[in-house]
Amino acid sequence: MSAEKRLQEKLMIALEPTRLDIINESDLHAGHRSSPGTGESHFRILVVSDKFRGLTRVARHRLVNAALADELAGRIHALALTTLAPDEPLP
Repeated sequence: MSAEKRLQEKLMIALEPTRLDIINESDLHAGHRSSPGTGESHFRILVVSDKFRGLTRVARHRLVNAALADELAGRIHALALTTLAPDEPLP
């Protein structure tokens, strides 16, 4: 199973998002010193979830990181996160 699919499944279960966009940006980081060169190491994620309501940005990121702990300990090197509650405007 691809890293993108695993990220999607875990976030859908943990956060029940109303919107989830996952963009693989690994090709932008190819050749960087700490890049593993797998083609599945750097992702940009937009998550809109009611579970973020009333939480700080740090608390929201902690929820995402907890849901993806196994992936972050393995082949995922970097995540760029945008975490919003449903009533917040998209950037």
